[in-house]
Amino acid sequence: MAWKLAAQKVRSIYAQRKHLIEAVNGWIKNIMGFRQFSLRRLEAVKGEWDLVCLSLNLRRMSSLMRLT
Repeated sequence: MAWKLAAQKVRSIYAQRKHLIEAVNGWIKNIMGFRQFSLRRLEAVKGEWDLVCLSLNLRRMSSLMRLT
């Protein structure tokens, strides 16, 4: 991995990944406390994930509404 990150192009790709994806997953895991799915089957898990994402978005929207 160290030799991969030695290239500037690869380092910039990993930097974008950290800012775009991993921050949201960190929020969901640490702040919201969601660490595992409760349901079985792919359709049910997709629905549960949609609810988690919806609750995250509502939480973020509510904090933005308080600022205005």
